[in-house]
Order: sequence, then structure tokens, then C-alpha cells
Amino acid sequence: MTGERGKVFVDEVRAIWCRELECSDITPEQDFFALGGHSVIMARIQRAYIDEMGYEIPMDEMYRYPTIASISAYMESLP
Repeated sequence: MTGERGKVFVDEVRAIWCRELECSDITPEQDFFALGGHSVIMARIQRAYIDEMGYEIPMDEMYRYPTIASISAYMESLP
């Protein structure tokens, strides 16, 4: 992830994860599933990405990128 844009993605994704996982101390490298994440929470996060960030991320990509850092990098790579 590069520059200010990448930091914005990480910060926004982290805020969504913290809210939906009800955990205030999540690092960018922690795994969604290791934090207790499951499909219902993932669906809420997916909706938040659309509503709050304007990104429609397919569920399979969310499984492929299960950390804040990895999903943020994926989002940053989108046009």
C-alpha cells in the first residue's frame, strides 16, 4: 500500500471492522476469522464497504483477503 490513499483505505476498513467485530484494537495484519469473524459479520462489512466507502467487494474477494491490510490493498488496486 502506498501513500496517503492507502492509509485512508486502511483507516476506513479498520473502523468498519472494529465496529462490526466489536473490538477496538485490531491491527492491519490480524485475520478476520481469527478475530471471531463469520459469514454474517462479513455480510455486514460488505454492506458497509458499499454504503460508507462506495466499493462493492464480492464475497469471494473478502475471503481471499482476510486482513485489513490485504483487503485495503485490493480496494486500492480497483479503478
